[in-house]
Amino acid sequence: MSPTAPHQTPPPLDPAHVRPVIAGLMLAMFLSALEQTIVAPALAAIGRSLNDVGSLSWVVTAYLLSATVATPLFGKLSDIYGRRAMMLIAVAIFLLGSLACALAPSMGALILARALQGLGGGGILPLAQTVIADILTPRERPIFQSYSSVMFMAASVLGPLAGGFLTDYLHWSFIFWIMLPLGVVALAMTDRALKLIPRNDRPHKLDVVGAALMVVAAVLLLLALSWGGVRYPWGSLQVIALLVASALLWTAFARRIATAPEPFIPPELVCQPLIALIIVASFFAIGTLIGLSIVVPLYLELVLGFSASGGGVALIFYVIGTSFGSLSSGHLVGRLTHYKRVPMLALPLSIATFLLLAWMPAGWSLPGVCVVFAINGFGVGTMYPFTTVMTQNAVEPHRFGIATGTLNFFRQLGGAIITAVFVAIVLGGLEGGEGARLLATLTAHGASSTARAAGTAQFAPLFSLVFLCAAGFLTAALLAVIIVEERPLRGPATRVKVE
Repeated sequence: MSPTAPHQTPPPLDPAHVRPVIAGLMLAMFLSALEQTIVAPALAAIGRSLNDVGSLSWVVTAYLLSATVATPLFGKLSDIYGRRAMMLIAVAIFLLGSLACALAPSMGALILARALQGLGGGGILPLAQTVIADILTPRERPIFQSYSSVMFMAASVLGPLAGGFLTDYLHWSFIFWIMLPLGVVALAMTDRALKLIPRNDRPHKLDVVGAALMVVAAVLLLLALSWGGVRYPWGSLQVIALLVASALLWTAFARRIATAPEPFIPPELVCQPLIALIIVASFFAIGTLIGLSIVVPLYLELVLGFSASGGGVALIFYVIGTSFGSLSSGHLVGRLTHYKRVPMLALPLSIATFLLLAWMPAGWSLPGVCVVFAINGFGVGTMYPFTTVMTQNAVEPHRFGIATGTLNFFRQLGGAIITAVFVAIVLGGLEGGEGARLLATLTAHGASSTARAAGTAQFAPLFSLVFLCAAGFLTAALLAVIIVEERPLRGPATRVKVE
């Protein structure tokens, strides 16, 4: 990029126009988050309907893989072609993928359709967060950024409920059909609203080679993490080959961003101490939250013996805690001078609850575990708006897209890696693959009380180790927050009213 006249930031959007933009973004984000959770209750029915139970994990993995690699791609492309164009493309791809999923005649077709759906869904969240950065000053952003995490957590509760209802009373394909009318409304709302947003145009080029290296390296890494301990042993040739190939491609990607004229991810961005520390904090904190969303339902059923409804109540309290933490952080970060104190005081609460669960994994009553998970969710929830706002406050407006996309990429990557660690502990902690077999027995209908008691005894120590690891991951996030530089947030805090 040639050095030209200093870049002029356009004036912020008129406060009267902010609400329609936010409303359109929230609906699009809700759809993206909902699709990550609504599928789980339908997996058994999908396997029976398509006569392929062995490939069911790929219905989830395909979405995760494509969504992860899409986040920085859409962020960079939005810096080049504009937020509105890329948001419309992301929602359109998501709708096309939803239609293909609903019409899928086989498991292979469904997996490909889920990958397509993930490309669109993976672009929506970072683009929405980037648009919020475009239209609001740094001090105004935290409360609105916190809404995105509330959307995600609400979807994590509503998704399984809606998925179970549609599968039981209609057909599993309706979990995809329902996305079409909602997606069309989101498309219309975002199209109309995003015409109002300011542009931060500056000439850019897409580093195709760098993007390709990053995408393939990430896909190989996530494949290794998805297959390791489940499809192939961790020490198998297949998993080792994937890890080695991924490492070589990541090395090539690092060399590419150091030498390309306009690299896909500017090295000065990720090498900046503030950005690097925020990426570390997000990787461990949000990654732990994602990982727990996968294994906590198993913990509630296998160790505590709760029914689906009882476990659902505990998860709702976890979501309430996370949402309240995010909203509280959003309000406080935009108003406090020393805003780092919010996660510095909240994260130790989550660490303490993890240590408590690690010390005593079994024997919890439903009210007791609800309180523990509500406190735990509150602490981790503060990290969503804090990390997003700090990242965007540290970069120029013409880099909002790639900065936000990169942050979300490492969040998703952290979720994939930490989930793999947790699942490996739970399923690989028993000898000879007994973990997976025992899991299938205990989660089947009609499992005896004797089998469940035996399962509790065997799985309790494994989940104790899961919670201990989670406490360690959050401690790493807390250390990164303590070390990171606390830069003043620019702009007024009261230009846009949020009541």
